[in-house]
Amino acid sequence: MATERAELLQRLGELTDILVAEVCRNPFESKPIERVGAELVTLRFIAPEALSATVRLVGDLLATRDNGRLAAVQAALTCGFVRAVQARIFREQEMLRHAALDARDRAEAARRQSEARFRAMFADAAIGIGIADTTGRLLEINSALGQMLDLVPEQLQGRHLAEFLHPDDPPELRRFFHETVAGERDHYRIERRFVRRDGSPLWTNLTVSLVRDEHGVPQLLVGMVEDNTERHVLSEKLRHQANHDPLTGLGNRALFTDRLHAAFGGADGARIGLCYLDLDGFKAINDTLGHVVGDQLLVEIADRLHRLVTAPGRLLARMGGDEFVVLVENTDGMAELTDLAQRLLAEVSEPVLVGGHRLTVSASVGIVERAVTASTPADTMRDADVTLHWAKVDGKNRWACYDPERNAREIARITLSAAMPAALERGEFYVEYQPIVRLSDGALLGAEALVRWAHPEFGRLGPDRFIGLAEETGLIVPLGRWVLATACAQAAEWAAHAARTGGPQPSISVNLAARQLVEPGLVDDVDQILRAVGLPPASLQLELTESAIMGTTGEPLGALHKLVDLGIRIAIDDFGTGYSNLAYLRHLPVHALKIAGSFVEGLRADEPDSVDAQIVRALVSLAHTLKLDVVAEGVETRDQADRLTALGCDSAQGWLYAKPGPPEEINRWMDQH
Repeated sequence: MATERAELLQRLGELTDILVAEVCRNPFESKPIERVGAELVTLRFIAPEALSATVRLVGDLLATRDNGRLAAVQAALTCGFVRAVQARIFREQEMLRHAALDARDRAEAARRQSEARFRAMFADAAIGIGIADTTGRLLEINSALGQMLDLVPEQLQGRHLAEFLHPDDPPELRRFFHETVAGERDHYRIERRFVRRDGSPLWTNLTVSLVRDEHGVPQLLVGMVEDNTERHVLSEKLRHQANHDPLTGLGNRALFTDRLHAAFGGADGARIGLCYLDLDGFKAINDTLGHVVGDQLLVEIADRLHRLVTAPGRLLARMGGDEFVVLVENTDGMAELTDLAQRLLAEVSEPVLVGGHRLTVSASVGIVERAVTASTPADTMRDADVTLHWAKVDGKNRWACYDPERNAREIARITLSAAMPAALERGEFYVEYQPIVRLSDGALLGAEALVRWAHPEFGRLGPDRFIGLAEETGLIVPLGRWVLATACAQAAEWAAHAARTGGPQPSISVNLAARQLVEPGLVDDVDQILRAVGLPPASLQLELTESAIMGTTGEPLGALHKLVDLGIRIAIDDFGTGYSNLAYLRHLPVHALKIAGSFVEGLRADEPDSVDAQIVRALVSLAHTLKLDVVAEGVETRDQADRLTALGCDSAQGWLYAKPGPPEEINRWMDQH
């Protein structure tokens, strides 16, 4: 930097020397002085202050040598300086002009290249592109978008977007367009449906961007359109397959569940109903005629039901197998559902021609109808399933309505059934005994063992509450064995008491369920129990219901004979309530008949020839003909006892003599007699 300054000062000194020399030169030459002015410009002393200082310097130099050349020198210096500045300015202007021209040419070339690239992208893009003004009028459309709509771009220009929107699309989709043209958003992306020239739907993914002018005012809309029709159709197909039964085409469990949940999301006060239908005996058709025939039958039944049920607010779905369900939204009450169920049953019962077979089937229907605020989808479906089961149990080919009281009883039964095994282990069961007396003199002949359950929640339960459950679950086998062992042990104690007191020794009657009779180890169990407690077999009487003993064949019948061979007595309980084959009765190893209390109840002294009296007379006569003892159950009045005696009945039990009670009550009987 210091070197450059020194060189500049040296050059300025040289120029000063030139000026001095030229001032004194004769003759006077102006050109060298003009060159000094031009050199100052070359040295970049081009500011007005530089020229002013230079002219002043020249004036100072010539002030002492006024030879008349001051003005000429200053003029020549100024002239050279100004000409050099003008030349410099001209050169710089030319440079700027050439630079501007070059820049303009480059910008124009770049613009042309950019426009060419845009045109190539716009025209040849695989994705559809459209440009519209803020009213929705199409200004430019590429060929891809034209192909999507099955129109050439020229047919689209000038037309309005609304012409191609699908009429079924919800109006709220247009909200995005209005917000964009209002400048409230710069872009949006939605799934949009358009209409092709032939009216078919065009599913697209649409991206719209807003173009503003230099003042930020919305000017144009640019839409990028991706054809999504194939993907949408495939998605719909997969969704349909996921929600519809492939055999019948009906909605499946998934679709039904979604609709049921949606129905429960309705307004307060809305009501829904279900008709849960199951074909009766469909498994037999499948097993005998094959699954092909069974499937064809299901398809025909499904078509019938669909034609019957189809209506707004209703859905028919196949739940699986031969089960169908009808969902009815906004019901008018139970009457609407029962009427629909009746028509469903009638439709199903019409004969069906399938595979050369004329098939007639029936159905059972469970009905639930309730307010959506009163339940949940899961509880409603559970109740419909339970009600369908009731229709099956009640005889099939019928409908049944949900009954909360019956359901409570069913739940109690299930609760008891589940609690029975643990109850047996905890010793919650106990046995009560009811005396059996001779009608002629009231002497104690024996006692019937009746099991009870001391339930910790429900209290004392009689056998009618749990014996049926025990038979259904198979628990009757261990429970029956426990009752038999307990009763036999008690009878052995009575026998010992009678031996000490010289009183009568009562026999013990124990009920034997049909399920126990088919147990392979029954005879051995009974024999072991008698031996373990020391009770003579003749002191034990096993009671079987009429329906159980009349159907006895094969090994169960052999078991009865073996028990009799041991010396055990067999009695038929509740005789007269079943449908006995009297010819078969004489071949059974039976010792006694117990007349059901329902016949005894109708015996009155003032009606000696009532229907009940005639039935009892016939039963007694039959039993005595077969040399069987007759025991009357349910004797509650002296009138009944007298009539039974007159009719020839041998013995009786009932509340007239004693209610079932603890074993000590039998001890009291023994002591009194």
